[in-house]
Amino acid sequence: MLFHVKMTVNLPVDMDPARAAQLKADEKQLAQRLQRDGTWRHLWRIAGHYANYSVFDVPSVEALHDTLMQLPLFPHMAIEVTGLCRHPSSVHSDDR
Repeated sequence: MLFHVKMTVNLPVDMDPARAAQLKADEKQLAQRLQRDGTWRHLWRIAGHYANYSVFDVPSVEALHDTLMQLPLFPHMAIEVTGLCRHPSSVHSDDR
């Protein structure tokens, strides 16, 4: 199942800079692993915002929830999820 996910990060302004740097490093490591294994199919920064648009490919809504909950920055995110399905006019055979 494909899901379009908008994630907006809101770190507390008084967060220790070392703690923020560690969370960001941990987030990057997990995001790259999930991309390599095909779970996180697309990751796009939203210009001018600490936010991204992503596409996740997971077997279920529960799997998406569990994946998002693993993200180190999850406690500091506002997340919007939209389910996607293949458009009949798409020329891409890997759309599911």
